[in-house]
Amino acid sequence: MAPPPPPTRCLPVLLLLLLVVAPLLAHGRRPFISDGGNANANANASVLRLPSAAAAAGEDMGCEMSYGFLPCTTTAWGNLFLVLAYGFLMFKSATYLSSGSEMLLQILGPGIVGGLFLPILGALPDALLILVSGLSGTKEVAQSQVLIGMGLLAGSTVMLLTLLWGSCVVVGKCDLSENSTAIDSRDTKGFSLLGSGVSTDKQTSYAARIMAISVLPFIIVQIPKIFKLHSGHQITVLIGLIAAALLLLSYCLYQVFQPWIQRRRLEYTRLKHVMSGLLRHAQKHSIGRLLDDEGRPNVSVIEKLFHRIDQDNDGKLERGELQAFIVGINFEDIDWNSNLAADQVMADFDTSRNHFIEKGEFVNGMLRWLDEAKRTVTSGAYSKKFLNDFHARTRDEQTGLLDKDEEEGEADGNPTWTCIKAILLLLLGTAMAAASADPLVDAVHNFSNATHIPSFFISFIVMPLATNSSEAVSAIIFASRKKKRTLSLTFSEVYGGVTMNNTLCLAVFLALVYVRGLTWDFSSEVLIILLVCIIMGLFTSFRTDFPLWTCFVAFLLYPLSLIMVYILDYKFGWS
Repeated sequence: MAPPPPPTRCLPVLLLLLLVVAPLLAHGRRPFISDGGNANANANASVLRLPSAAAAAGEDMGCEMSYGFLPCTTTAWGNLFLVLAYGFLMFKSATYLSSGSEMLLQILGPGIVGGLFLPILGALPDALLILVSGLSGTKEVAQSQVLIGMGLLAGSTVMLLTLLWGSCVVVGKCDLSENSTAIDSRDTKGFSLLGSGVSTDKQTSYAARIMAISVLPFIIVQIPKIFKLHSGHQITVLIGLIAAALLLLSYCLYQVFQPWIQRRRLEYTRLKHVMSGLLRHAQKHSIGRLLDDEGRPNVSVIEKLFHRIDQDNDGKLERGELQAFIVGINFEDIDWNSNLAADQVMADFDTSRNHFIEKGEFVNGMLRWLDEAKRTVTSGAYSKKFLNDFHARTRDEQTGLLDKDEEEGEADGNPTWTCIKAILLLLLGTAMAAASADPLVDAVHNFSNATHIPSFFISFIVMPLATNSSEAVSAIIFASRKKKRTLSLTFSEVYGGVTMNNTLCLAVFLALVYVRGLTWDFSSEVLIILLVCIIMGLFTSFRTDFPLWTCFVAFLLYPLSLIMVYILDYKFGWS
């Protein structure tokens, strides 16, 4: 029998399908209408959309049904409902894209997939919303609606670097030592502004520097405004587009050849699977129930497990004892490296760094992982099946894992089926994002007209919640581990998300402006992006320790950004 095709063969198929499906769905609601020949364009509109019942009856509804059948309204409350409904669909699409991306990363490992493909998928919902905001309609309509795309671009960047960054500091805070370095998993000083905080590694500061450099295209397109030039606007937009595309390519190549963010994510997945097996093993061998029916941990059972692993009864676990216990755990179809697993568990539990796991450290570590299990598996009853479900979930994440740098860690399982599941999730997420993007932009525009609230502020506040909620929840969960390793991964991905906004999403926006001949008049919006990115970029590029007080700096930048845009546009007339 011929061996099954390697999972890497599914990648070209996936790329082709995504490239075909996304533009067709995003552009399928209404035709592109050029600056001339509107009559012909309107005559052909029925080819791309179904006529509504009201239109067939000759009635004027005052609004246009998306795709010919989705509801529309001119009232404020009705459009608010539509914004929330389509926003929820965008949130689900981002969740599916994230899940599919994780599965591909685990199958194919870091490198080309992790560095080139996954960052683009992460920014896909934002890019599609920006695309449809100015893709169709007359030039005047596009000029009006493209402000929604700019609001999303600015709001997403500002939210990641202010609200999400500050929340991760609060959730991940630990006690600071005398040299201001956070002590993993020790949080006894409460909300001390100087005595608690977070620490990251040096590589995370490199990601912050890359983020700060990525604002260069914004500066380029603002040159005519800065020097009050009356010409050269289109050429600077083109130069900015080229610069954004080159920076995007450079960033992806950097991720390909330096895939340290993806490797961190894979290491965390391994540790998660080890701990799920340890928890399941404890219950399977009748040590006792780790959680009662209401989800409260049973500390006495955890202590029994500690004494079972402690073979020499000296009150502390050595690495050899831990590895011997891990060897006895059945990881089913995963060919596990027990040495690596023991090292990871030691690093996670040994908060005192004395190369032993004491009883208190073991209990605290188990309590943290039980909380992780409860967050991962939402179940009403915390029975034995609950931990089996948690282990199955981590096994699915781990299936097909191939670390190309470690020949020992080989996964058999069925990577071809996992690849198919990843493709289906990515196609579903792409289809949902593309289908929901245009109706969401219309709902925001109509809500703005109904309430007389500028569309920029609605898209700045609301739309990033739809496209970035999945990423935000994942980041906060990682930060709650209160480990330097997971906090470094969290902040690295935040900086990476902003970098993709400043390159991929901006490139899409500039392409719209250039191709459609729109006016670049977003000085106040660009200013807040530059200020937030540069302030946070410089603040995080040259330090790795952040006391708790730094979260207030980040939090304050969010309302200040909104106030600044309002003052510049509506008091000084920048708009």
